Amino acid sequence: MRTENNFDALRLAFACIVFLFHAYILSQRAELAALGRWLSPDLAVKGFFVVSGYLVYMSCERSQSLRRYFEKRIRRLYPAYCTVILAGVIAGTFFSDAALADYLWSGATAKYLAANLAFANFLAPGLPGLFADNPNQQAVNGALWTLKIEVMYYLLVPAIWNVARRTSAVATFLALYALSVIYSLTMMHWWDVSRDPIYVVLQRQLPGVLTYFVSGAFFYCYRDALEKYLLALALPALLVYFSDNIVVRLVFEPITLAAIVVYLGTGARYAGNFCRYGDFSYGIYIVHFPILQMLIVSGLFRHPYLGLGVAAGLVLAAAFVLWHTIEKPFLYGNSHYVVAGRS
Repeated sequence: MRTENNFDALRLAFACIVFLFHAYILSQRAELAALGRWLSPDLAVKGFFVVSGYLVYMSCERSQSLRRYFEKRIRRLYPAYCTVILAGVIAGTFFSDAALADYLWSGATAKYLAANLAFANFLAPGLPGLFADNPNQQAVNGALWTLKIEVMYYLLVPAIWNVARRTSAVATFLALYALSVIYSLTMMHWWDVSRDPIYVVLQRQLPGVLTYFVSGAFFYCYRDALEKYLLALALPALLVYFSDNIVVRLVFEPITLAAIVVYLGTGARYAGNFCRYGDFSYGIYIVHFPILQMLIVSGLFRHPYLGLGVAAGLVLAAAFVLWHTIEKPFLYGNSHYVVAGRS
């Protein structure tokens, strides 16, 4: 197996897709409708899950100890995440319609901090008087819902790895995949019966999306055996991925999407070092939503292309600063992202 891969490029592409899609969805500007029509945040998020399955399982396998594994995961995820949550509250003081004292000392603000710092964003998505008149939603950072799923997967990986190495990796992954599919089909059945959207929301959580992580981990574990077959697997996988049948999508989409993502990551021609100046994908993902909301409430998106351009510049600048001041200093010196920046 070759040492270089395109996963950094894929993660950056996925983050940019989510940002551009949200630029349209949050602003609701007709001029940006093509972004909502041609870009799929659903595909991007699921692609993130596949890449996480591959790389985090690898991190667990290569870690010297369980403690070291969790330290690496915390250092990679939480400092930047915590910074963005706190920065959002501070920036909100300039944009909230609520009086400053009411905003700062409100029980709602305390609840927002407590819930979001614990990855429970769904318990308190908004802050007092903030973004109340924005055209789509009042969430401060609606993109963070995936982080709690990532964290739960991080917690599960050591157990999955331990069972897989003691028994059979194929059997372990197949059992988890099957249980995840059964859960998803059950949630979709109850949605079909009741039309209650809560079942759609539940299907998008763990264990419903565990199939994507497991598929990524499967391709990592059998990377040497599957390397020469990746293109042959990826091409027919496209047919399954674009199927309109909900059962086919729930059962086969995760493994087929994983085949495509892993082929692009390890089988396709090397695209180059996308971390040469820093790994900005995580920063782009966690900062873009509140930046868009603030620019919308300020009225800049009355000129949609100007708003999009300013948003892109601010998001990239924020991701750059976040990487060099928060993310990179917390990583170990032998981290892939730190080493890649020296190349």
